[in-house]
Amino acid sequence: MTYTTVQGDTWDNIAYKAYGSGNEALAGDLMKANWDLLDYFVFPAGIQVQIPEQVQKTDDLPPWR
Repeated sequence: MTYTTVQGDTWDNIAYKAYGSGNEALAGDLMKANWDLLDYFVFPAGIQVQIPEQVQKTDDLPPWR
């Protein structure tokens, strides 16, 4: 999936729009999927950003916890 930026978008703002409220922390996943766009902090309009599927987060606790 791709997202086309609007003027003023930021990585966390794009994560919010793509994955929903509370998922702004997934901005790092967006950045990993878009190495060629890392020069942008604030995006201009019209940039295509690749949106990877959201990975389900799992607890790092052992099964007996």
